[in-house]
Amino acid sequence: MALTSSARSVAKLGAAALLMTALTGCQTARDAYEGATGWFTSGTDTRLARPDESPESIFGRAEALMNAGNHRAAAPLFDEVERLHPYSPYAKRAMIMSAFASFEAAEYDKAILAADRFVDFYPSDPETAYARYLVAQSYYERIVDVGRDQSVTEEAQTALEEVILRHPGTPYAREAQVQLDLVRDHLAGKEMEIGRFYLARGDYLASINRFRNVVENHQGSTHVPEALHRLVESYLRLGVVSEARSAAAVLGHNYPGSEWYQASYALLQGQGLSPEMGSGSWLRRIYRQVIEGEIL
Repeated sequence: MALTSSARSVAKLGAAALLMTALTGCQTARDAYEGATGWFTSGTDTRLARPDESPESIFGRAEALMNAGNHRAAAPLFDEVERLHPYSPYAKRAMIMSAFASFEAAEYDKAILAADRFVDFYPSDPETAYARYLVAQSYYERIVDVGRDQSVTEEAQTALEEVILRHPGTPYAREAQVQLDLVRDHLAGKEMEIGRFYLARGDYLASINRFRNVVENHQGSTHVPEALHRLVESYLRLGVVSEARSAAAVLGHNYPGSEWYQASYALLQGQGLSPEMGSGSWLRRIYRQVIEGEIL
């Protein structure tokens, strides 16, 4: 699932702020790059950085690579700053910049490892919000269509919820909320696909479990109207008339003009029935919460 333009902007702005903070009061990246490239463009030494090279120089070369769009090469150079100069002012910034560079290079596992390390090392740092955001984006970028395994989608959901919970009011939390809604809709779509499969082969109990999950746990999803209609279908085929009528009642109150309500109403009418909320139905809770506004 590709990042929205606003999500990409948030990620890039966070990285730009980190670079500016790290380079304030130090030699520029251009000077650092020019001062170090001579040793690395000749000879047979394959090390990324000399042990005696300053953290400013290594960080500057990594930034120059970033500016040139070579994120894959920049990430290990940022790692060298931390490895060779773990107590320098640059080490902390280099750790999170390594995560961002790996993310930009689409090396998402490496980005997650680097960002998680930053959170572990600096749990109270202001930039921890950005690190958690990068973790969430690294999962979000790998979300696939609903026809495939959704384990990464679930990881993305957990990571996005973490950003929102721990860093409310930040640009990262606001963007994460937008993406979380999309992720939840995606997961609901997967449940619908499985539920339809069970319904088509006559495994009505299994289909009900899937559609119920959508209704109970994905109430903001675009899939809820269909899920309610499929519950009407499944319950009628099982002969559980009261639950079928209850599902249609919730559907009618929430989506009275939808094609799904019209289909459900027609199904019930065909059997001489009408939508009615049953007092003992599990859907009664949904009805009370959504229709009557009761906080449960």
